[in-house]
Amino acid sequence: MNKIFAFLLLTILFSCADNTIMEKYDKAQKPGEVSIKGFSKPDVLQLRFNGVPVSINGNTSYTNKIETQLQFVLDEGETNKLEIYNNETGSEIAGYTITYNNVEDYKNLYFFNLPGIFLQTYAVKPQVNLGKVGFEFIFPNLGEFSGTSLKNVKGILKRENGVVLAEFEEIGKDNFTAVKMYNSFSSTAPVYLELYKKGTTEPYAGSEMIKVKINQHTGANMIVLQEKMENGKWTVKGDIDIAGYL
Repeated sequence: MNKIFAFLLLTILFSCADNTIMEKYDKAQKPGEVSIKGFSKPDVLQLRFNGVPVSINGNTSYTNKIETQLQFVLDEGETNKLEIYNNETGSEIAGYTITYNNVEDYKNLYFFNLPGIFLQTYAVKPQVNLGKVGFEFIFPNLGEFSGTSLKNVKGILKRENGVVLAEFEEIGKDNFTAVKMYNSFSSTAPVYLELYKKGTTEPYAGSEMIKVKINQHTGANMIVLQEKMENGKWTVKGDIDIAGYL
């Protein structure tokens, strides 16, 4: 009888110990999910998760619209790597380190890959009324060469004669502005975007007026502003329009 009692007691103790261990193990895990929406043209890309190519519709390399969802389990203290590669050159375009503590930051991953530029943003071509010109702006490398610490700037879009076409209170690094529209007045004349500190008429960096020449066309214009160095001096260009890729 005593032997049976001792056996039952040990069984209960081991069972409790196992449950305690499992509870601790369960608490040190969490599910991870990353929803990916991207676009690449003309480059063919490959996503790799912890070094393993990600298959999308049976393909491990892709171009144009790239959409998938990764689901996995994260252990506390574990590091997971999500990388975007140019499939033809083998060069890494972007990389993300996903951990137990930061996985919530990567619930949604958006990117836009074009020749010479990689945007970590979601882009949707806006609807523009017939006979109208619409503009959206993003400024991903704001401060790279000007040295400004500003997160966004104000933009005033004008005709060559100084007539104001639209104003953008916040042109930032991470997202396109809301679309602003005006009546089409020319198929060939450029427009000019003046850039200021938010809420002022002061250039966002330096003392000289910052004016960007932009070629317009009827319909949507989604302009990526870029600080660049030319002849030893920084300037701002607006010659990338991603609307034509969407």
